[in-house]
Amino acid sequence: TNPRGRKRAEPAASLNAEQPTTPDDGRIRNKRVLVTLAPDADRVLRKCRELQIQLQQAEPMPAVAVIPEGIPSGIVQVIEQTSGQVLEGIEVIALRIAHQVLKSKDGFSLDIPSRSASNQVYVKEWDRIVLGDKRAARTFLNVKESRKSAITLRVMQLLHAVLSKRIHITKRDLFYTDVKLFVDQADSDGVLDDVATMIGCTRSNLHVVASDKGLVVGRVTFEEDGDYIDCTRMGVGGKAIPPYIDKIENIKSDAEFVLLVEKEAAYMRMAEDRFYHRYPCIVITAKGQPDVATRMFLSRLKAELKIPVLGLVDSDPYGLKILSVYMSGSKNMSYDSASLTTPDIKWLGLRPSDLDRYNLPDQCRLDMTENDIKTGKEMLNEDFIKQNPAWMKELEIMVKTKKKAEIQALSSFGFQYVTEEYLPRKLREGDW
Repeated sequence: TNPRGRKRAEPAASLNAEQPTTPDDGRIRNKRVLVTLAPDADRVLRKCRELQIQLQQAEPMPAVAVIPEGIPSGIVQVIEQTSGQVLEGIEVIALRIAHQVLKSKDGFSLDIPSRSASNQVYVKEWDRIVLGDKRAARTFLNVKESRKSAITLRVMQLLHAVLSKRIHITKRDLFYTDVKLFVDQADSDGVLDDVATMIGCTRSNLHVVASDKGLVVGRVTFEEDGDYIDCTRMGVGGKAIPPYIDKIENIKSDAEFVLLVEKEAAYMRMAEDRFYHRYPCIVITAKGQPDVATRMFLSRLKAELKIPVLGLVDSDPYGLKILSVYMSGSKNMSYDSASLTTPDIKWLGLRPSDLDRYNLPDQCRLDMTENDIKTGKEMLNEDFIKQNPAWMKELEIMVKTKKKAEIQALSSFGFQYVTEEYLPRKLREGDW
């Protein structure tokens, strides 16, 4: 354990160790360049370490938090459940349906929490979106709802089989088990969320996952279904974040922070330059809009390691929207926001004020489209933005100047400018 009380990964020397490789034809291959701690690391990371201390002293939020005043008492808060508990939940619903059918000629009706936009509630104290207390009935004998009711029961039947076998399947696998009924994968995907809310479990507890999307590289080790994973030795591109987050355990790290990157191109720059060795960190990307596995993995990293998360996104409304999904959740899965959100992510860059502060060339500043400006103005009215005056100011600059820029625009100063100048300066100044 390191002086700050966190689990420590292997020391930097062993993480960087590299064996020479000489092919049979006598040619010498390019070896990984040994990257060590930057000479100014202590000075650059001083403010990051102050954030760490604050996180370690903060009280952890319980799985089911006390509902603040003014928030409906019936909001949906799902919890982690075992396969056995989820199976029992499905069976309870099946018995309820059987009783309805035996008692009445009117068929059965499912009571499902409404996931409509009007039932999304932002809780300021938790800084995340939750699902409200409105509910909707799905009646089998109603012509408009009969097909959706049939899909719901079929999905529950398939989930019961999957959970009984203690295996995981993809959403695409689920769709192809009954294409004639589902017709469109969006129909079977949507019902998964309905089933999770009825049972009161997280979506991942249903054992239906999406394909790999996110990537992680840097100073973190963990066990994945019993296999030891060292994310400093997974090649230049790092490790794919597995969809089975429940199979990850024993996470250890000596990183000072997590660097959350929007674009894969920027992520690859960090990975190839071994930025995580110069300034000990963990680098993560979901290659744009975040998937469930990446959001869950990030949430676990912060909760278990108690280190700050710094976001590096494009200076446009969509970059900020992506950051907000990680931090406050999405409306589609607001019922599971407790396990999918990472509170208090710091907006490290690229911020609208950086365009002038770092003298970004005019040719790298792109004109915002009418849709960009509209989205920016709408975000100014979002609760999570209003709660952060610094973010409000940045967004106002963006909308006023009508200019945006990508992270890659920093390459106009040099291909490695972002890792050698921009990020170290940002970290040293605590500019987030």
